[in-house]
Amino acid sequence: MIGLPVGLPAELVPLSWLLGVWEGAGVVEYRIGDELVRQEFAQRVSFSHDGVPYLNYSSHSWLPGSGEAADVLGGTPLVAEAGYWRLSRSLQAGDPGPGMLPGVGPRPYATAESVETLRNASDGFDIEVSVVHPTGVSELYLGEVRGGRVDLATDAVMRTGGAKEYAAATRLYGLVDGDLLWAWDIAALGQELRTHASGRLSRVD
Repeated sequence: MIGLPVGLPAELVPLSWLLGVWEGAGVVEYRIGDELVRQEFAQRVSFSHDGVPYLNYSSHSWLPGSGEAADVLGGTPLVAEAGYWRLSRSLQAGDPGPGMLPGVGPRPYATAESVETLRNASDGFDIEVSVVHPTGVSELYLGEVRGGRVDLATDAVMRTGGAKEYAAATRLYGLVDGDLLWAWDIAALGQELRTHASGRLSRVD
């Protein structure tokens, strides 16, 4: 049983099992030309909220080890990403935006009963996830949370002119025996969608 934090917006209840800081390890495996790259890594993932109906997301991965390149995480930095997770719905007058404009009137879906009206035909909730990489790639995922499982697929990928070729992705997250398991498939470097990385993380806070 996961206790709900005080002040948690009702819209975040379906995603509440993700809240916290998670650490663990994983493996990346991907073919670059004729070479199969396989590398173990360590990872820290954080899901938090600021009292508004979306989750703040961040992930930092590093190669375990020491030396001049090692950072405060205890290894050589690998990749990082950040973004936001929220239930997929039309924004209303009570929601803030666009830009810095405040909402007008009460915030919608403020009760558990109203959030239940967003439940989809498969007994889950449609979600939207935006992820930004410092390497010039931005992803918009659409998917579903149902119980302790999240399935995501990219609806759009944007790249800067200097970014490496990256076309699409899927991600899977699941709560298994109290741990957060995830898998990430990508279509990149001229290849079709295929296995890329996976990991198992334990809650540390």
